[in-house]
Amino acid sequence: MTHATVSPPWAYTLQLPQDPRGPGIARATLRTVLVVHGIGDLVETAELLASELVTNAYRHSTGPYSLRLRGAGRNRVRVGVWDSNPEIPAPFRGGETHEPGVLEERGRGLRLVRQCADSWGAYPVRGGLPGQGGKVLWVECTGKTPCPWSDPPE
Repeated sequence: MTHATVSPPWAYTLQLPQDPRGPGIARATLRTVLVVHGIGDLVETAELLASELVTNAYRHSTGPYSLRLRGAGRNRVRVGVWDSNPEIPAPFRGGETHEPGVLEERGRGLRLVRQCADSWGAYPVRGGLPGQGGKVLWVECTGKTPCPWSDPPE
């Protein structure tokens, strides 16, 4: 008789203050979690995706924000970022978005996230008390979706 080994589901939430060091701490935490769970091959893509999401939360909200990492099946991770700003950015609302010009310094990050994630989405968070609302932007990553900066997957 053979026994299949099934990994238990896992999830981590990292609360981050409104501090410029937050995105770096989030990236380091993500790397550690993925390596510990045996999916270190996802680090490069997942780190880019998480970095864009947490940086967006830091820049466009005025309070704390959080990074949530969750195993989403074999060799798959879901990265979600909550912040208190209720506005869902255009690239996550669907439809046509403004294409940033060559000299524009901002506006490329979330478009890149949509290109590199296997799936993505957003949803509003409604809270009864101040500071409990906002939004969550999330992505799933398997490393199979080619990103413009990387070699195609084998």
